Amino acid sequence: MTALSAADTSFVQARPRLIGIARRVLGSATDADDIVQEAWIRWQASDRGGVRDPTAFLATTTTRLALNLGQSARVRHETVFGPPLAELVDPVADPASDAEDRDLIGRALWALLERLTPTERAVYVLREAFDYPHRLVAAVLGLSEANARQLVARARRHVADEPRWTVDPAEHAALVQAFTVAARTGDLARLETVLVGRRAA
Repeated sequence: MTALSAADTSFVQARPRLIGIARRVLGSATDADDIVQEAWIRWQASDRGGVRDPTAFLATTTTRLALNLGQSARVRHETVFGPPLAELVDPVADPASDAEDRDLIGRALWALLERLTPTERAVYVLREAFDYPHRLVAAVLGLSEANARQLVARARRHVADEPRWTVDPAEHAALVQAFTVAARTGDLARLETVLVGRRAA
């Protein structure tokens, strides 16, 4: 195996974690891809002979790049209910951050319950947090793809509105639990059930 192919292997193995880090900081899949690409360029240009832990090196590089890019964007886009949902979905997150993450998830979802209808909430969570394509959002909720697109756009507008409803703590707890499991394990079946069930209620 050549030195270059070894570097390629290290990067490919670390890439899912790097994507998770960048998305967590930036809340954007597109920006995360750009940051990871920049990390790859820096990895290729670095003196890899002195790197004892490629994954740690790449994670640190990605974190610094994402923080630099996201600092101003975070100020512009942060709202009363906290960071974008996509930041809260990181299957390789440090377990030590679970309590803090759960608090952030709880506040974000509480705000959605206050502002969005059940259908808007369902399309917003699936699309914005878990990057479902519109056709899959439509299939899960029994909508047309065009309707799903319209609802996603409407939900994005409404998240900045003033609260419209009183939140049921039991409903909130169920949604937080389902969201947290989905974010940590990638198993979205329970979350889909909670979202679809509430919509049908």
